[in-house]
Amino acid sequence: MSAATQRFAGIAAKRASGEKGGIASICSAHPLVIEATLRHGAARGSDVLIEATCNQVNHEGGYTGMTPAGFRAFVEGHAQEAGFPLDRLILGGDHLGPNPWKHLPSAEAMAKAKAMIDAYAGAGFTKLHLDTSMACADDPAALADETIAARAAELAAVAEAAVERIGGEKPVYIIGTEVPVPGGALEALDHMHVTEPDDALRTVEIHRQAFSRAGLDAAFARAVGVVVQPGVEFGNAEIIAYAPQMATELVAVLDRMPQFVFEAHSTDYQPDAALGALVRDGFAILKVGPWLTFALREAFYGLSHIADVLAPDPSRENLPAAMERIMLAAPDNWRKYYPGTPDEQRIERHFSFSDRIRYYWPAPDAQRATQALLDALGDREIPRTLIGQYFGKLDAAVAAGRVKPSAHELLIGSITRVLDIYAGATGQ
Repeated sequence: MSAATQRFAGIAAKRASGEKGGIASICSAHPLVIEATLRHGAARGSDVLIEATCNQVNHEGGYTGMTPAGFRAFVEGHAQEAGFPLDRLILGGDHLGPNPWKHLPSAEAMAKAKAMIDAYAGAGFTKLHLDTSMACADDPAALADETIAARAAELAAVAEAAVERIGGEKPVYIIGTEVPVPGGALEALDHMHVTEPDDALRTVEIHRQAFSRAGLDAAFARAVGVVVQPGVEFGNAEIIAYAPQMATELVAVLDRMPQFVFEAHSTDYQPDAALGALVRDGFAILKVGPWLTFALREAFYGLSHIADVLAPDPSRENLPAAMERIMLAAPDNWRKYYPGTPDEQRIERHFSFSDRIRYYWPAPDAQRATQALLDALGDREIPRTLIGQYFGKLDAAVAAGRVKPSAHELLIGSITRVLDIYAGATGQ
């Protein structure tokens, strides 16, 4: 294993020995988020874990148009520019399973899932989350735990064979699927379910048995994480913070399975203290994505207002107006997530915690709009008075010289501010 993967593989053993620490899993394919993440890791001399999801990146291209090999090349290109050493990089695949093809019969969907995980393992991704929990077209609505585990073992067998074929690193596995809805909850949040301790134990044991039946005991020995629901979530305008007292019994289960830590999804927007408490309690892998692009959107919109002041041009469409036009023309990525009146939907399109706007930044019109904004501002120094007005969260960092007051660096700095919060929580 690479040094970084080796350290990651030991994350549960470290906790079992009394060390408290963890790692943030960066779930984004936006170039500015990747740049900020790798620059952040280079500055701190820390390991960086970047993950792609099954819908985002797969052997057919996913919605980013990237295969796993293409995503790796994309990340490594940014690592080279950032001066980030590749032996500190861990690439992960999230929710690897039949989800993108669940409209097909299970045999066809699993065949595609196997081709996908073969591509991930073959491209050198070493953290693989096996998620076969979704029902396919010919499945019952709810799959038996044994079926889920058996399908996960099938995928692990493909990953192991891919690594044997290419002579690469043996992957580390994450199991379990009890997670919040990707991108945040769809409904108002008035309560939050915490995974039952017995369910966590059962997940591990059933997967252990399924791997053993498939002759994959050595692969299961490299499983280090179980995905559970610790009681954290965010919606369009709501955040449920981690309440340690609600997860006491779940946390106690880790003493009975020292091979594992917990992986927590949807930790975006958690208070600093809550993130630190999650790591302390054994939720050592913290998934974050929308918060990073939410911070990026805040920065883009701030720059748009600044450009209106410093470089007024009636022919240049301001960025919020451009994004509103783009989202209205292609509503599929937000319509079902944003209920309410037209005015409520308009606000949520731009400012929702679920950050559905992130799916629109790669659109050609959005690319042209953001580039026109950056061209208008160039590398000029933005006055402190405007920093205070539109980038108040970065004002102290600009004053101290930690962030250069230029358009590009303010974008990077806005993302880095969130990364700093996770670094503080995980001890990276």
